[in-house]
Amino acid sequence: MDSNYNDYNEIVDILKALSHPVRLCIVKGLLQQNGKCNVSHIKDCLSLPQSTVSQHLQKLKAAGIIKGERNGLEINYTVVNETAIKIINSIFF
Repeated sequence: MDSNYNDYNEIVDILKALSHPVRLCIVKGLLQQNGKCNVSHIKDCLSLPQSTVSQHLQKLKAAGIIKGERNGLEINYTVVNETAIKIINSIFF
């Protein structure tokens, strides 16, 4: 058994951020779309209000799982955390 549990803090934080079904769905969807989606596309896919999607995107950004890149008036989101990508791939793909 590994007694150095402090090494798992990053993974735990990622799992906490992914533990909500909407956030899990967002990250999975971004990976399926080659990682580039804006809020409008995500809200249409999930049939959720834009405010709800934006709150979940903010939590994912705060956890370092995604980043937003401005393109004119819209922001395209991309999954940037390799650990999160591995977790999603092990669950779904």
